[in-house]
Amino acid sequence: MGRYEKERNFLKSNFLEFKKIKTDKMKGVPKPPIVKPYHMDATMIDLPQVSEEVVTNSNIYKCMKDRRSTRFYSQDSLSLAELSYLLWATQGITCTNKAGLTLRTVPCSGATHSFETYLFITRVEGLQEGVYRYLPIEHKLLFMFELREMDQRIDDITLEQPFVPNFAKKAAVVFAWSTTPYRSEWKYDISAHKKILIDIGHVCQNLYLASESLGAGACAIGIYDQKLIDEILQLDGEEEFVLYLAAVGKKKN
Repeated sequence: MGRYEKERNFLKSNFLEFKKIKTDKMKGVPKPPIVKPYHMDATMIDLPQVSEEVVTNSNIYKCMKDRRSTRFYSQDSLSLAELSYLLWATQGITCTNKAGLTLRTVPCSGATHSFETYLFITRVEGLQEGVYRYLPIEHKLLFMFELREMDQRIDDITLEQPFVPNFAKKAAVVFAWSTTPYRSEWKYDISAHKKILIDIGHVCQNLYLASESLGAGACAIGIYDQKLIDEILQLDGEEEFVLYLAAVGKKKN
């Protein structure tokens, strides 16, 4: 029992302990940026305006009922409009309130939104194979770089999957969500980390349901090589690091 105790305590609410702490927000420390900056000369790709026209199944009951972790994909590509919809469904900004907080398609503790969305794209119509980052404020893609031997690199990142080995490299897109913990720590201090894990679950569930509504399938990936994927995405591994992955592709009949 002893070796589980620390991690079990992490799962519990520490609200009374948190009340005793003066957070950086309370101290007047400037709020961290809500998104990661980028070079103005970066290659940007406009995403189609999000439309329900890409949805092939708008029955939310059926989407929830039929949702499964999908590890077998066809060779069909996702359209750029479908990718636009999936990005909007997982991190899309629906409005900004009077306090300047971005309200999105997913719930998030205190609207701290500590996540960045990176994409390993292999089959999306109109896009070259490579690594991209989603910019939610602009609703655009930022092209980062080509990745040689993409399928092998995805294999290396996702290690030995227990049910269907090597499935991730056969997806059209692999989503990789990083967290910048200080966006939440600034407001919630020691309570931030549990909130971050809760919030990333909301994001991935939206990806599952949005994928199902397109006739595509998603599979969350919690087994991955932390050091390798952080290095590939040029993250420092401390102030920003990958937290969760998911593969998406059209379902194989």
